[in-house]
Amino acid sequence: MSLMSKKPSLIDVDIHPVANRTRMLDFLAEPWRTRVARGNTGPSSLGYWNPNGVNRPDAITEDGQRVEANPQALAKHLFDLYDLEYGIFNPGGSLHAGLSPEPDFSAALVGAINDVFIHDWLPVDPRFRTSLVISPGDPNLAVEQIHKYGDHPGVVQVLMPSGSVFPYGHRYYHPIYEAAVAHDLPLAIHPGSEGNGVSGKSTSAGYAGGYFEWHTSLASNYIAHLVSLIAEGVFVKFPTMKFVLIEGGVSWVPSMLWRLDKNWKSLRMTVPWLDRPPSEFVADHIRLTTQPIEEPEDPAHLHAILDMFPVERMLMFSTDFPHWDGDTPDFSMRLLPKKLHSRVMSENARELYKLPVVEHA
Repeated sequence: MSLMSKKPSLIDVDIHPVANRTRMLDFLAEPWRTRVARGNTGPSSLGYWNPNGVNRPDAITEDGQRVEANPQALAKHLFDLYDLEYGIFNPGGSLHAGLSPEPDFSAALVGAINDVFIHDWLPVDPRFRTSLVISPGDPNLAVEQIHKYGDHPGVVQVLMPSGSVFPYGHRYYHPIYEAAVAHDLPLAIHPGSEGNGVSGKSTSAGYAGGYFEWHTSLASNYIAHLVSLIAEGVFVKFPTMKFVLIEGGVSWVPSMLWRLDKNWKSLRMTVPWLDRPPSEFVADHIRLTTQPIEEPEDPAHLHAILDMFPVERMLMFSTDFPHWDGDTPDFSMRLLPKKLHSRVMSENARELYKLPVVEHA
């Protein structure tokens, strides 16, 4: 096969399989086992109505099973279909659990989710990798979970909800970061839980009045976390740490970097630990995902924005499978400049998650 005809490698960094609740019971002690068996899994969503639902209605196998609920089906209908080299699991249904006001229950629940994926999913296919879900409401319990599985070869990052009590630069969370760094794991946040459980309101201005408003405003939450991580000096304290903003969009990044650098020049006395422009910390430590990338009518406008920050280092491909608004690899590649394809579609993720190249016959 010539280099011209060779297909690009694909590493998908945001896939949402779902742990079987009955199987989770095998990993839960009482009284949590009875509680989950009776259908109580802590905070639920705020109830915003999405007419498209959450998951694609067509992600169903020939015998009527949901693809995301079965590892063999997921391997066939996603990994084989698109010839994925690797895929990173961010377990569905796990984010709300991490925001329960009952820290012991919350930690037990996300721990059972991790147990299911490590015992039942990772052995099925060598292409599978998973995020370790934690409940950040009690950093000590989160640290225990990181130390339990942080060296497992199939675990590649620590996942937290983007809904939170404090912005994630706050020192309250630093024990979590210390543990993740000790196991050489990046950290990631994922949207969907803003306003739930013990987290803050669903937008920075208060509660959104509907799904459209909430969904459109998600980037503002990510901006707050990014600014907090930089201003609180997280990457000075943890110089090897990487932080992934999943499903946060990309078009807001250049303007925020400009604002950070401008304010640092005039207010650096208030953040004396920042010894270089904030934009440099962002380029070194922050990673983004493609889905849901902005889609202007003129793709040249998106390309112009991508030229304004080091996207070739920061952006990673994601499908968000099986969610209704997910993106296929061919869609993402059509939207991105060709010069970015190799870095975005696989190589940035390979470097971050330390994934070996798979040699094909």
